[in-house]
Amino acid sequence: MTNPIRTAIVDDHPLFRAGVAKLLARTPGFEVVADGGTAADAVNIAQQLVPDVLLLDLNLPGDGIAAASTIAREHPRVRIVILTASDCDSDVAAMLQLGVHGYLLKGCTGQDIVRAVHRVYAGEFYVTPSLAARLLTEMSTPAPKAGDDSEGLSSREEIILGQVSKGLTNKEIARALNLREKTVKHYMTSIMQKLGVRNRLEAALMGQKRERVPGPFLPMGATPSIASGSLAYSMKSMTLS
Repeated sequence: MTNPIRTAIVDDHPLFRAGVAKLLARTPGFEVVADGGTAADAVNIAQQLVPDVLLLDLNLPGDGIAAASTIAREHPRVRIVILTASDCDSDVAAMLQLGVHGYLLKGCTGQDIVRAVHRVYAGEFYVTPSLAARLLTEMSTPAPKAGDDSEGLSSREEIILGQVSKGLTNKEIARALNLREKTVKHYMTSIMQKLGVRNRLEAALMGQKRERVPGPFLPMGATPSIASGSLAYSMKSMTLS
């Protein structure tokens, strides 16, 4: 018997929270270790219980976005799946920047939630199908942007972008290229500005596209997992911030 996936749910609607907890508790291979209704609850659960996967609403008393930021920064072992009603591009982008592993809309099914938790626990990144389709469309046909200089990457920036596309973190890239991590961060800022992308995930996807790697923007070395229009791929080493 493998260890169950230790999950926690934080949502300020008790009925919805109870329903998700009941769904996971009845699903083989899951263990619900805690639930809560505030941002403070989320941080305390992450700190004290370190669940494998934390399902987190953004609209929480005490600021769910701030809670997600704190948990991603201070408790990286906890994989965060946002489960919210907001499909706002700015919210999705902000969460990807923080380094969450999943983003689900509350209109999803119970099967979607189970699938997302399974994949995130396995080290994948999962976005609810409608948002994933929109993201892929944006990356496939990017709108022209002022100052876009995607062909003007320096040779060093090309190398770093290639490493990001493989799923390496800034620290791993710095070690491989004998650079300071701070220097790699400066390069990443320049790369994202030149490519006209908003976050590290989009930079990785763009790097994938530029290198003409087969498949739907799948990082090199990753295991494909795309179904029902969703976007999911191995993220064992990749950080998005």
